[in-house]
Amino acid sequence: MPSPTPPSGTDAADLAALGIDIGGTKVAGGVVAPDGTVLATARRATPGSSVQETEDAIAAVVEVLARGHDGPLVGVGVGAAGWFDRTGDTVLFSPHLAWRHSALRKDLAARLQRPMWLGNDADAAAWAEYRYGAARGADLALMITLGTGIGGGIVMDGRLQRGSHGVAGEWGHMRVVPDGRLCACGNRGCWEQYASGTALGQTAREVARSSPAAAAMLLERVDGDPDRLSGEHVATAAAEGDPLALELLTEVGSWLGQGIADLAAVLDPEVVVIGGGVSVLGEMVLGPARERLDRALPGRGFRPGPRVVAARLGAEAGMVGAADLVRRAVAEGQA
Repeated sequence: MPSPTPPSGTDAADLAALGIDIGGTKVAGGVVAPDGTVLATARRATPGSSVQETEDAIAAVVEVLARGHDGPLVGVGVGAAGWFDRTGDTVLFSPHLAWRHSALRKDLAARLQRPMWLGNDADAAAWAEYRYGAARGADLALMITLGTGIGGGIVMDGRLQRGSHGVAGEWGHMRVVPDGRLCACGNRGCWEQYASGTALGQTAREVARSSPAAAAMLLERVDGDPDRLSGEHVATAAAEGDPLALELLTEVGSWLGQGIADLAAVLDPEVVVIGGGVSVLGEMVLGPARERLDRALPGRGFRPGPRVVAARLGAEAGMVGAADLVRRAVAEGQA
């Protein structure tokens, strides 16, 4: 049977919690100690087309982890790829999952019978980096997650900032090119169309179609078919020294730096943490980003800019952050 849940109060700060990270392909969970250590993990495939089956997968991961843990658990924190309302009760929209104005907290609370925190997966990752990682102790930290698109989160004065309607930190949909590339959000010219894994693949395909000779080394990886080129192909080629792939990564990094400069003009962060799949490319992306930031920062030369650093917690950031957020909510009597 699941371990008993402790009452609200300061004892919660000393106990492990469950963190669940829901993406388009998997539900990953972990038992997370108060110091951020992941003690055990479990995962299930995400049946993205079915709300019921996705919630079944979440419940299955929770049950496996709870049964395997010897001791009480504070509660369950859930971070999911999607837009939540301010309370975390409702998933307004999830681009890769079936939730549309879904009362996820009500459904899961009835099944799991545990205190809960629910929210965006990038918010959870931002909190994890603030508590245990590259933004530890910062007074204003921004998280930028670079993957298929661009997401992120804001931690200010020791609090996760979710915005008036719960959807703060969706940096990827700032418009950086008027009438530019069409974005899945319905607008054109969004930042994530120029500084993400998807952007990397799209630019590579455009170059390969217009200048196949310049893209010869990339095309060898896909049997000459430019439509098969992806961001992963470009990343692998860049790591092996392909000049075009390195040039494309530099372009993505430059767009990243421009967007960070724009965010700095509004929010003036102390640190910007770069996570997500593209971030594993490290300085091949972060170097050009810092160079562009130095050139584009408003008031450059007369003011400090933010530090731009790689995330430290990797793929576990979402579950670590979600676990700590439910622990905090229970301690404060808000779960």
